[in-house]
Amino acid sequence: MKTGIQGIRIRRAAAVAVTAGAVLAAGALTAAPAQAVATPSIVAKGGFVMDDATGKSLYTKAADTTRSTGSTTKIMTAKVVLAQPKLNLDAKVTIQKAYSDYVVKNNASQAHLIVGDKVTVRQLLYGLMLPSGCDAAYALADKYGSGSTRDARVKSFIGKMNSTAKSLGMTKTHFDSFDGIGKGNNYSTPRDLTKLARSAMKNSTFRTVVKTKSYTAKTVTKTGSTRTMGKWTNTNTLLSSYSGAIGVKTGSGPQAGACLVFAATRNGRTVIGTVLASSTYAQRATDATKLLNYGFATKG
Repeated sequence: MKTGIQGIRIRRAAAVAVTAGAVLAAGALTAAPAQAVATPSIVAKGGFVMDDATGKSLYTKAADTTRSTGSTTKIMTAKVVLAQPKLNLDAKVTIQKAYSDYVVKNNASQAHLIVGDKVTVRQLLYGLMLPSGCDAAYALADKYGSGSTRDARVKSFIGKMNSTAKSLGMTKTHFDSFDGIGKGNNYSTPRDLTKLARSAMKNSTFRTVVKTKSYTAKTVTKTGSTRTMGKWTNTNTLLSSYSGAIGVKTGSGPQAGACLVFAATRNGRTVIGTVLASSTYAQRATDATKLLNYGFATKG
């Protein structure tokens, strides 16, 4: 009988020891700190990422160093147009020879607008943001600038771009062109361009345009017939390669290198950012992908 009681006591002691060990182990697991997400390394000379909802900075690399922006400038072009009072997106703009001559002279990216065609403002925004049409940018600046001559209207429009930048607190930004092909005085920073994109994305038309992968416009010719333009494809490859990508704009140039302002939404959270002066188009997408992944893994 004593042997039976002794056995029960031994088993109870063993059970208590096992339970205590489990509690200690659980405590050790609870106490272990969460492993920090490694900060990514990017090729781009400048980068910035923020949480869209809070505005919190999530990543910086030379985020306040001014650089040439290339066609990321066109984010501001679109924003100024969309801020016009009583804007009619279906208003028609007649394409002038000056717009065509401009892109040929500068060997610039274009929407291949046809002289004499009547193109709506909405269509011009797609031509501006998807194929990065400098002809579309010129048409919009001419339409929404003030003055009796085309040069005066363009100068007025660029003035609106700079005043808008100032109002957004883009303290290290200056525009001298409507499309990024400036005279050497067109610059911004990753932080400033991200501020701009965050503001622009509040407009529903802008959001719709920049997340569109391709678009085909039907325009009215000078004879009154209807012409179907060639398909415009968005130069932002993240729209196809990154789950949740929603925009916003590419840029490039001899001084600018390969640039990308980007945004994505996952599980109701939006991360937005910029890379400037990456090495190639493929590399800017890789850089942006790394930063988006890091942004989503980091608390906003």
